[in-house]
Amino acid sequence: MEKLKEQLAEFSRERDWEQFHSPKNLAMALAVEAAEIMEHFQWLTQEESRDLDQGKLANVREEIGDVMIYLTELSAVLGVDPLAAAWDKLEKNRRKYPADAVRGKALKYSEYRQD
Repeated sequence: MEKLKEQLAEFSRERDWEQFHSPKNLAMALAVEAAEIMEHFQWLTQEESRDLDQGKLANVREEIGDVMIYLTELSAVLGVDPLAAAWDKLEKNRRKYPADAVRGKALKYSEYRQD
């Protein structure tokens, strides 16, 4: 992760792009790239989405790379360790969605009842 952060910072520095990398701009770019992933799945069935041809998979892979780049850059600008944030969020979700209470249910935590 650190090597990726360093390489992205160098890439931006070499092009004088840091001036454009405000948290607002990076968050917007991240959302756009995430939407570009969704575009590849639009109108597919559940099964079709699990069985992409190699060309479509290559396109989705590229968009995932874009998302990772913008997420990494946003994290760096804000001083957030994205891996630590993910581990913290996973632990929070373990408490919010106890396996025994939600197994097999696709509900938001506020939609099921914990006894």
